[in-house]
Amino acid sequence: MNLTNLPIGATTSKIPFAQKASGRTSKEIVSDLDKDAFFFRSLENRGIELNQSQIDAVRHYKGPLLTLSGAGVGKTTLLTCRTSYLISFYQVPPENILLLTFTKKAADEMKERILSLHTSAKTSTGKIEASTFHAFFFKLLRKQGYRQEVLKEEYKRILIKQFLKEKGLRDEYQAENILSMITSYKIQGMKPNQVVAKSTSEKEIQEMYKRYEEWKQKHERIDFDDMLQLAYDLLKKSPELLELMQRRFQFVLIDEFQDTNDLQYELIKLMTEKHKNLTVVGDPDQTIYSFNGARYDFIMNFDKTFPNTKMITLNMNYRSNPGIVGLGNEMIKHNKNRKPKTLTATKDGMEVPLFLRPSNTDNEAELIIKQMQTQISAGVSYKDIGVLYRTASSGRAIYELLTLSEIPFKVSRQNEVFYEQKIIKPLVDHLRLCLNHRNMEAIEGILGSLYINKDMGMQHIREMEQKQKKKYPLIHLKTYSHLQDFQKKQAVERIKLIKKLTEMKPDEAIKKLRNEFYNKYMETDERQELTSHKEMNIEMLDEIESSAKRFMNIKEFIYFIDNMVQKHHDLKLKKEHDSNAISLMTIHAAKGLEYQVVYIIGFSEGILPHSSSLEPELSDRLYTGHKGEQREEALEEERRLAYVAVTRAKEQLIISSPQFYRGVRADVSRFIMDVFNSGLPNKNEEVSAWLCTSSSCNGWMRIDPYDRPQELLKKCPICNSMMNKGTKLINAR
Repeated sequence: MNLTNLPIGATTSKIPFAQKASGRTSKEIVSDLDKDAFFFRSLENRGIELNQSQIDAVRHYKGPLLTLSGAGVGKTTLLTCRTSYLISFYQVPPENILLLTFTKKAADEMKERILSLHTSAKTSTGKIEASTFHAFFFKLLRKQGYRQEVLKEEYKRILIKQFLKEKGLRDEYQAENILSMITSYKIQGMKPNQVVAKSTSEKEIQEMYKRYEEWKQKHERIDFDDMLQLAYDLLKKSPELLELMQRRFQFVLIDEFQDTNDLQYELIKLMTEKHKNLTVVGDPDQTIYSFNGARYDFIMNFDKTFPNTKMITLNMNYRSNPGIVGLGNEMIKHNKNRKPKTLTATKDGMEVPLFLRPSNTDNEAELIIKQMQTQISAGVSYKDIGVLYRTASSGRAIYELLTLSEIPFKVSRQNEVFYEQKIIKPLVDHLRLCLNHRNMEAIEGILGSLYINKDMGMQHIREMEQKQKKKYPLIHLKTYSHLQDFQKKQAVERIKLIKKLTEMKPDEAIKKLRNEFYNKYMETDERQELTSHKEMNIEMLDEIESSAKRFMNIKEFIYFIDNMVQKHHDLKLKKEHDSNAISLMTIHAAKGLEYQVVYIIGFSEGILPHSSSLEPELSDRLYTGHKGEQREEALEEERRLAYVAVTRAKEQLIISSPQFYRGVRADVSRFIMDVFNSGLPNKNEEVSAWLCTSSSCNGWMRIDPYDRPQELLKKCPICNSMMNKGTKLINAR
C-alpha cells in the first residue's frame, strides 16, 4: 500500500505541525491567595486542570460572553465548570441557570458532570435546566396548557406518503424531501399560504404542507418544528410570561452556537434581552449545516448584536496529535470569512497524516481495507476506526467491500442500500427485466420513467394478465385507455430497448438507458430539481455505472445487488449493531465524534470540494448574494467540512484521493494542496480540452498533444454524449 507523508504533487516537503501548547494550568495560574482558589483546588482534586483561556471564561460573571472553541478544546469541560463556578463562587441559585444544546446526549452529559462537581449538594444542583432547545421549550408549552401530542418522525413520513398517494404523487416525491422543505419553510416563519409557489412542483409541495398542517390541527398534534415556533409566538404575545422566564433564567449558556438557526436565535434574544447574561460556545470553523438553517453570521456578528461582548478563544487541542492539529490549522486558514485562531497541541508525537492516491473508488476500498486489517492485527479495535465521506454515494464501494469481507461495521443514518434509492432503483429494475420479463415488481419500478402512475398502470397490467398472459406484460399498456398514444408508443419502445440490453455488459446497459431516456427524464423532472440536488443525482448515476463495470454480465450484477440488499436488511433488523465495529458515515454525521484512526475517502476535486460548490449555477441554489460571493461562500463551507473531517482523528489520519472519479481524472483536493503548496500563488491556465456537449454533464478531458490530429470526435466517458474541442480554465501551480 503506497502511503506517503506528502500528497502527490506537493511542492514543499514541509509537514505542518501544531505548536506545543503551554503546560501551565490552574495549579500554576491560580494562586492560593485568590478568592476563588478553593474552587480551582476542588477541580484539581477531581483531576480537572484548566488552562488560562478556560479560567478566564469560567471567571466571567455578567454580560455577554463569546467563547470561540476550536476542535477538541474541552468546551464541555468549560461549560460545566463555568456553571459550577456561578453556583459556588457567585452563589447563583441553580434554578436561575439554563444550559441549552442540540442533543439530549450532550445535555445529559453536562448535567451529570455538574452534579459530579457538587456531590454534597446534588439536590440543589439538580434544579439546573440542562436541555435541548426543543425539550426546554416543549416543557414551557406543557406548563402553559398545550396538550397536543408530538408526532414521531416515522409517523410524519407515513402521513406525507398517504397525502402523496391521495394526490396521485406517490411516485414523484420522497416523503423525506417533502418534510425537509416543510422544515425549511417553518424555520423561515412561512405559513403554507405565505409560500411563493409558481411552478407545478412548488404548488404540489405547498399543497402537501397545507394538508400536513391541517391534519395536525384537526388531530391535535405538533412536530418538533412547531415546538419552537409556538414557544416564540407565546413569548411574543405574553409579556408577563416572558418577564417571568427572564427573571427565572438569569444566566443562559448555549453550546454549539454555530449551529443555531433563525428561530432558535430569536428565542435566545428574547430570553436574554433584559439581563444579557448570555454565554455562547461555538466554532465558526465548524459551521457545516447551512442546508439545515444554521446561520454562520450569528456567531460572526455576535458582538454587534450584543454590545460589550467579552470574547475568549479556546485554542488548546486535547484530542489530536500535533500533525493532525497542524494540518487542520493550515487547511482552515485559507478561508477568508472567519475569526482567526490557531490551535496548539497538548499531545506529543511526530506521527503525521498519511496520503493515498488510489486509481478509483473501488481500488480505494481495497487498499483501505488491507490497511485496516493490518491495524486490527496490530491491536487496533474496530470501534476505534472511523471512515468519513462527503456524500452517501461516495461510501458505496467501502460499504460493499466491508460487507463482503465480513468485517463488522455500522453505518450512520443510512436507511436504504445504494441500489434501492429512488434515483437508482428504476435503472436496476430495467436490468431485472432483462433477466425476467415477467418480474411484476420491476415492471412497477419502471412505470414512473414512462410517466405512468404506478398504481393505475399496474392495476391494468394485472387485470389484462388474468385474461391473457404475455411474455412481456408491459405490452398490455397498449390497451390502456387512459394513456395517450405517445405513452403507448414509449411502452413498446421500452420493451425493444430491454431486449437490446440483455446481451450487454451491465455498465454498457446502464449507459444505454441513460443516453436513451433516463438522463433526459432526470433533467426535465421539475420535482426532482426542487427537492434534491441535480448534481448529486448525476453523481449517483455515475456511481452505479462505476459499480457495474466490475461485472461481466447483468446476471452477476443483479445477484450481487440482491446480496447487498439482503445483507443491508439483516443489518437493519439488528436492534443494536456490534459495539466493536468500524463506523461509516458522512462528514456531516461525524461532527462531534472522534476516533483513534480516521480514514477520509474521496478527498479529490469534485468530491471534496463537491462539484456543487464549484459550478456557479449549482451553488446559486444554496447561497444568497452576488454570484462570486455565492461561489466563495459555498467553497468556504466545503473547506469547513474538510476541516471537521480532519479534526475527528486522535492518533492517525489517512487521507485518500482517487485519481479517477466518475470516469474523469480528478486532482488531489485543493484543500490539501493549498497546505503543501502554500508558498506558491494560485494562478489559472487555459488548456485545450474536450468538452461534453450535454447540458446536464460537466465532463471534460485535457487534449493530449500526442492525440491523432485527425481525431475530431470523442465520446464523453461520463454520459457517452459527443464531445467538442474547446478550452478549459484550470488551476495551475
